[in-house]
Amino acid sequence: MLRPRFFTAQALSEGASIVLEKEPSRHIAKALRMRVEDTLCLFNGNGVEARGLITAIDKDRVSVSLHDLSEPPRESPLDTVLIIALSRGDRMDTVVQKATELGVSEIWPMISERTGVRLDGERLSKKQEHWGRVAISACEQCGRNRLPLIAAPVSYAETLSRAAQQDASLRLVLHPLGNAEPLPEQCRSLIMLVGPEGGLSDQEVAGACDAGFTAFQLGPRILRTETAPLAGLAVAQARWGDLST
Repeated sequence: MLRPRFFTAQALSEGASIVLEKEPSRHIAKALRMRVEDTLCLFNGNGVEARGLITAIDKDRVSVSLHDLSEPPRESPLDTVLIIALSRGDRMDTVVQKATELGVSEIWPMISERTGVRLDGERLSKKQEHWGRVAISACEQCGRNRLPLIAAPVSYAETLSRAAQQDASLRLVLHPLGNAEPLPEQCRSLIMLVGPEGGLSDQEVAGACDAGFTAFQLGPRILRTETAPLAGLAVAQARWGDLST
């Protein structure tokens, strides 16, 4: 039987005792109604997980002792950076959640010419915190023990400049009029760029190609901004990562 999994920001060490944060403590005590001597799984985003034995429950405070620390190999051998234009509603949440499940290493939100969302100041800070919680929840569900890095949104030009500094085997910008030729047999690191709901402008696609990206067509149908990155990541993980085909 699979143990419930929870994230903690605390250090994990064999035999240590910790008091879990308020949110997981509430879920354990009130939603799951777990009891003293029940066991759960804890991870802190650095690759390690531990079996936690509940030793005390006091309202919003759950104490656990840590045992059987391990580093199970659940990370993909393919290092993947997803560059995604900000989108409206809960589309970004969907992308962050599913991309995390698909093993993405980093997510770089960006602001392109046709991006219909603008974030700054406190609103931006709250959004980043929210995306972080979405990624944590996805890791709890899928079994990953490493959290993907979620960068602060920056302009398209800044994004291309940053991407050019990365040591990537392959850079793809997904585009319905892109190249449909077969992908290379080998790839150890990938940067994938996906535009906004209205698509990237011709100038932006040209700029990406000048920065070392290849315009790539996933198939004959035009996919939504929240669908394209997930389809692209699934293809990449099946070809070069750890998804079975």
